[in-house]
Amino acid sequence: MKLFMNLAKAIKMCRMKRGYTQAELARLSDVSVSHLSLLETNKRDPSLSVINSISDALRIPASVLLFLASQHEEILELNEKQIEELSRNIMGIMDSAVRQETLF
Repeated sequence: MKLFMNLAKAIKMCRMKRGYTQAELARLSDVSVSHLSLLETNKRDPSLSVINSISDALRIPASVLLFLASQHEEILELNEKQIEELSRNIMGIMDSAVRQETLF
């Protein structure tokens, strides 16, 4: 499975990894549900402040969210295999963090 994606898919994937509904993430990031829905369907481009709010709500750095959204041709220093491995590792870290949060 390829993990290269655009920002819309990255937001949705990270939201789902955290187990949030759109309503929950919208509330946590202080955006409307309709705006978040438009972002996740790639019908709107988020401002930098919205990206920061969403990444804060997801508890990941904005740079990680943007990395997950990157296309291969945008990361010229890495080959496709390295990018896939980094993406899988990031998602694994998110899975571990979610599991640890449920233990407490």
